[in-house]
Amino acid sequence: MPSIDYSLYIQAAVYILAGITHFIVPNFFLKIIPKWVPAPKLANLIAGGAELILGGLLLLPSTQSIAAWGIIALLIAVFPANIYHFQKVRQKGNTLWTIITAIRLPMQGLLIYWAYLYT
Repeated sequence: MPSIDYSLYIQAAVYILAGITHFIVPNFFLKIIPKWVPAPKLANLIAGGAELILGGLLLLPSTQSIAAWGIIALLIAVFPANIYHFQKVRQKGNTLWTIITAIRLPMQGLLIYWAYLYT
């Protein structure tokens, strides 16, 4: 009986659900897009669509490696938004969100490594 790679399914679900969230709750993401990004609504839709597609492609053996590299590229591309979000909540003095967003910054490296496991 073949073993099931739960990590793969969890990772795919994370990106698919995150992608859906971009469409259901766009205002959350629009608030954390840096001001220098042109067309933030379009950027949000592109990021959400990319997460949906890449999460789905991660589940197919024939596209798994391409999807993993795409996820890595996406994580690198959105990292400035994570830094911007951290700076924004820190300036507001919101201690809880400052901690949460600070923890998220190094987690990006872990997510990149997780995706790399499927390249």
